[in-house]
Amino acid sequence: MSARPAATRRTVLRGAALTPVAGLGLAACSSGGDGGAASATPTAPVSLGSENEVPKGGAKLYRDANVVVSRSADGSLKAYSTICTHAGCAINKLSGTTLVCPCHGSQFDAVSGKVVQAPATEPLSELPVEVKNGRIVAGPAA
Repeated sequence: MSARPAATRRTVLRGAALTPVAGLGLAACSSGGDGGAASATPTAPVSLGSENEVPKGGAKLYRDANVVVSRSADGSLKAYSTICTHAGCAINKLSGTTLVCPCHGSQFDAVSGKVVQAPATEPLSELPVEVKNGRIVAGPAA
């Protein structure tokens, strides 16, 4: 029976330093050529596009920003993170107003952020959204 060597201080510190980065690795799900690690949702306001890009009763997926924006019949906007709440994958498909995660098939309503198909059980995170100078801006302190 062989004894395992004790962890050195350097090994412990290296592991501790990598722990926050490893948390970001939850998004490292892959779905072929288009999958891969998900970028974080906006931590500051991000200009997404023209106000006219989102039709009433519809939604638009902004893949590069990991945000979906929907517009209700009354014209009001809602925005949600498109990082799946199941395994942290970046959602890259919008069918009508349904977001489909490529990793495990979770589906979300882009209008409400609610789960419409498991395995996810938590809704998408809502983001502040507004129109500034004719452009949709989403993210904290938008």
